[in-house]
Amino acid sequence: MRYIILLAMLYLPLSGLSQSFSYQIDHYSMIVENLKETGDFYSDVLGLQDIPHPSNAEGFRWFSIDGTTQLHLIKKDSVARDKSKSEHLCLSLSNLEEFIDYLKEKNIPFWDWEGTKGAVSLRGDGVRQIYLLDPEGNWVEVNNANG
Repeated sequence: MRYIILLAMLYLPLSGLSQSFSYQIDHYSMIVENLKETGDFYSDVLGLQDIPHPSNAEGFRWFSIDGTTQLHLIKKDSVARDKSKSEHLCLSLSNLEEFIDYLKEKNIPFWDWEGTKGAVSLRGDGVRQIYLLDPEGNWVEVNNANG
């Protein structure tokens, strides 16, 4: 009986640790200095759809990502530039090779995780990934986890 009580005492505090919420990402925000140039990268290079800011406020540019998630660019006069590749927006698509061909046609550089220009990383789970820099030095990962 003592062992059952001991096990119950150990188990009860841990039972509340399981996630009972179902999340999806609503949006990702980035601070930028040049709203037009950086916004044009996300619309023209990555093909994200511009969407209106709900209050038409100045200094914002919003994009839809596949109709379920948004990217919010927020203009500020100065931005800290010490960004590592570990801090990035990640987009996933089913045909990474087609996207890489598109980048090569447009002369848009990309790197693998290690930093080799024009190379592709292979994660341990088999997902292939590349990294791009937007005009303000923010990293964007594009991978084939959806494929």
